[in-house]
Amino acid sequence: MSIDLHTYLTRIGRPGDPQPTLDVLRSVHRAHIEGIPFENLDPVLGGAPSLALPDLEAKLVHGARGGYCYEHNTLLAAALRAIGFRVTLLTARVLVGAREGEIRPRTHMLMLTDVPGQPVPYVTDAGFGSIGSLLEPIPLTAGVELHDAPRRHRLVHEPHEGPLELWKLQTYLVAQGEWEDQYAFTVEPFEAPDYEVINWHIATNPRSPFARGVYVQRTTRDTHLSLTGRRFTETAPDGSLTERELADGTEVLKVLRDEFGIRLPDGTRLPEE
Repeated sequence: MSIDLHTYLTRIGRPGDPQPTLDVLRSVHRAHIEGIPFENLDPVLGGAPSLALPDLEAKLVHGARGGYCYEHNTLLAAALRAIGFRVTLLTARVLVGAREGEIRPRTHMLMLTDVPGQPVPYVTDAGFGSIGSLLEPIPLTAGVELHDAPRRHRLVHEPHEGPLELWKLQTYLVAQGEWEDQYAFTVEPFEAPDYEVINWHIATNPRSPFARGVYVQRTTRDTHLSLTGRRFTETAPDGSLTERELADGTEVLKVLRDEFGIRLPDGTRLPEE
């Protein structure tokens, strides 16, 4: 089943007839992130989101909603393939917030995109709900910095005992003046049924953070917005923060609509924190 590419491109604000070039990959990637918010509202409301392409189009393209990594990157992968890119789906272990020595499961979806004429594929990821997420794809090359303004990223190798090279994505924290690990991955391909299993676990396991509380992100050209529970945060490009605590569920729904462009059905009630 193929994506309605024209409608998708219109949704992210990048209409046209794109070709499989590096400039197109970069522009579509950034436009997707700036055009569709990250959110986990389906699991919070008690369900696992569908990863079927028609359902993703209905929700993220037509439905004034966002999604989390499996939704974003399944949709983006379909769009990139429709443009003419070759895409390999991967998974990663999230490292942000991990304790020393903690080994987390591979629960994050990302991909590699082959670009005609380029010597290496590009790590492509529109679904990492964090201020440390990629705004543009980064070449799979160790030590090369990507200045995807206002952010900076690099890939490094991590020694380990496995047969495949282990890569880590890092972002530069301006306020702290240091690099922070985001996630680690190998280039072993994954398929759609793998993400169905991971998606169900993340959405329904009562110990999953995505099943327990609201987590919403939106990146614009000028700022990064975050809603964690009732805490609404705006982060400027220099790393400075503006935070406030929302009063109740009614204000949360208003902020979702006004700041994130997310419209839930009338009568929706989010669980109280």
